Amino acid sequence: MMLSRTADSMFWLSRYVERAENLARILDVASRMASLPSAYAGSSNEWESAIATAACDVAFHAKYGEATRENVIAYIVADPDNPSSIKNCIETARSNARAVRTAMTTHMWVVINDAWHDVQKLKLSRLDETGLRKFLNFIKEVSLHFDGAAYRTMLRSDHYWFQRLGTFIERADNTARLLDVKYHILLPDKEQIGGGLDYFQWTSILRAIEARTAFHWVYRETVKPWLVADFLVLSAQQPRSLLSMYTRLNEVLDELSENYGRRGPSQRLAREVLGNLQNSKPKELFQSGLHEFLSGFIDKNNELGAAISQQYLQ
Repeated sequence: MMLSRTADSMFWLSRYVERAENLARILDVASRMASLPSAYAGSSNEWESAIATAACDVAFHAKYGEATRENVIAYIVADPDNPSSIKNCIETARSNARAVRTAMTTHMWVVINDAWHDVQKLKLSRLDETGLRKFLNFIKEVSLHFDGAAYRTMLRSDHYWFQRLGTFIERADNTARLLDVKYHILLPDKEQIGGGLDYFQWTSILRAIEARTAFHWVYRETVKPWLVADFLVLSAQQPRSLLSMYTRLNEVLDELSENYGRRGPSQRLAREVLGNLQNSKPKELFQSGLHEFLSGFIDKNNELGAAISQQYLQ
């Protein structure tokens, strides 16, 4: 049986790698939208939306006040006072990786260790439009390489299953937050749903998670809010959708229940969330309130993370 501290390190190692990638995607959306001509950009503050999506708006405003490009990039990328900055995420991931070095494959360790060394050289003064894009692409590639190394090289033991749990919990949270901020915060009051600004914002979210082309393969029509919600919440084909994440979470938790000989609160909660997603319809999400649905999902996802910690990691 795996020691709980090893399971905990594997779980959080993957969460922090995934979180660094998610933050890079959030900044990518903000940067793309902020660069739109004013005729499309309207009065929306994309940098404010980035802070809201990253769930650090209270701490950010306490330190910086206004959500300008420079302030938001500084805080999300490398602020030492932000424990979830991209730089701190990579550093925390490496610390966890060092603690479980023998539980990882060599390829996984090399990806994290090299990324940590590269991030130490980062200078905010170099993050102009081109520099920011290169840095964000680098962080996304680190996560993709780490995820691929885990999938291709890890033995299917407890080490691997807890690594997967951390990835899926964090990825589900980010997909829900991206959608929630877009629907509830991002669109200015005077803008009409379905207008030009609305179209570009939904498209930017699809592009941020590398899903724009896949969306058109599935729906073969223009970007519409209810179709994007269907794709990122209820589509079994989309690997970052909430339904896909909870299908995978249930599979991993079932594997652990067999290994440990019992089911517990985490299995029951994951099954409940999956059942709710399977029984949901796209139009119902909007009719009952997409913001309310996503807020409830985020709370349940956090609850599942706590249940996993209580059941396995203490």
